[in-house]
Amino acid sequence: MYLTATTQFGLEDVLADELRQLGATIDYVGSRAVEFQGSQRLLYEAVLWSRTAMRLLRPFADFDAPDERALYDEVYAIDWLRYLQPDQTFAITAVVNKSSFEHSLYVAQLTKDAIVDQLRERTGRRPSIDTKNPDIRIHLRMLENEVILSLDAAGDSLHRRGYRQGTNEAPLNEVLAAGLVLLSGWDQQSPLIDPFCGSATILTEAGLLAQRMAPGLFHQGKFGFENWPDFDAALWQQVQQEAAAQRLDEPQAYLAGSDLDPRVIEQAKANVAAAGLDECIRLAVRDVRDARPPQNQPPGVLLTNPPYGERIGEEAQMDALYKTLGDTLKTNFQGYEAYVFTGNLEAAKRIGLKATRRLPLFNGPIDCRLLKYELYGGTRRAPRP
Repeated sequence: MYLTATTQFGLEDVLADELRQLGATIDYVGSRAVEFQGSQRLLYEAVLWSRTAMRLLRPFADFDAPDERALYDEVYAIDWLRYLQPDQTFAITAVVNKSSFEHSLYVAQLTKDAIVDQLRERTGRRPSIDTKNPDIRIHLRMLENEVILSLDAAGDSLHRRGYRQGTNEAPLNEVLAAGLVLLSGWDQQSPLIDPFCGSATILTEAGLLAQRMAPGLFHQGKFGFENWPDFDAALWQQVQQEAAAQRLDEPQAYLAGSDLDPRVIEQAKANVAAAGLDECIRLAVRDVRDARPPQNQPPGVLLTNPPYGERIGEEAQMDALYKTLGDTLKTNFQGYEAYVFTGNLEAAKRIGLKATRRLPLFNGPIDCRLLKYELYGGTRRAPRP
C-alpha cells in the first residue's frame, strides 16, 4: 500500500523517523510530506501513533488536467463505486499550486460534479456533501496541471487529538508541540520544564510520549478509513487494544510548567486531566524569573514557547521579557539544555546567550526558530592539550 503523510515545514525528518519505527518503508521525504509503503496494519498504527503527521493519505489516481474538460473527464472516468457508495457523504479538500486553475474551490466543485454525475448515472442515486464530518474525505492535490487524488485515512487533521478543553490566545497545535519535543532530543526520563506553558500543549505531548500513550486513542468518532470498503474491523480493534496496553501508568519523568496568568493555568490543568496526565504533570502560577529545576534530579531540558509580542507597541515589553528569560536560564538552569521556540527573533537577542542550533519552523503563518542553548555550569574551559 502506497501512502503519503503530511506534516508541518521542518518536521519532515522527524515524521519519517516515526514511520520507520512503525515499520514503514520510506520512499521519499519532501517538503511537508513523506511518501512511504506499508500494510493495512501499518496504516492503522500510523493513525494511532504518529505524533507529527497532520494527514495520512492513500493515493488512488493521478492524471494531467490542462483544462476544465480534462479534469471533469478524468475524474468521471474513475470507478467511484470502489471508493464511495451513494448512501455515503463525502467532501473534497483541494490544494492547487502553480496551475492554470486559479481557485481550489472551483477545482473541488468541478471534481464533485464529476463524481456525483457518474454515481447518479450508474446507480440512480447521488451521494450528499458534508464538509464538516463526511464519511469519505477525498484530497485533491494539483501541482501545475498534474492531479493526485487520495483518500484521507483520518478524515480530519490528526493534530486535533481531542484532549483540549480550553486554550490561550495563541496555542501551539499538537503536532508542532510534539515535533518540538522530538526535535529537542529529550530522553523521556530526565526533567522537562516549560516556564511559559500556556495551555500546556508541549508538556502534554511530552507526557503522552513518556507514558507511551497513542495520541490517536483520544480521537472522537470514526476515522475516515473506518468507512472505506476494505476496512478490517477486527484488525482495527486489535491494533487499538495493543496500543492501549502499552500505556505506562507510573510517571516516567518530572514534567513541570508555569504561567503568570491563573486562568491560563486552570485551562492547562483541564487539558492535562483530559489527556489522563494529571498525575504526571505539575502546573503552577509563577513568574518566569522564579522558575527553578527540581531538586535531587539530574539536569534535563527546558523547552518553551514565550510570547512573540505581535501587537504594536510591545517591543520594549518583549525585550524585557526575553532578557528575564535569559537571566533565568543563566542563573537557575545551569547544566540544562534550553530550547526556545519563538517568532520574535529581535527580542530573542535579549536572551544574551549564543544559540548552538537554529532550526527554522512555522507557527501557523509566523516564521519561527527553535533556538538551542547549552547552559554549562561554571566556566566552559577548553581541554588542556
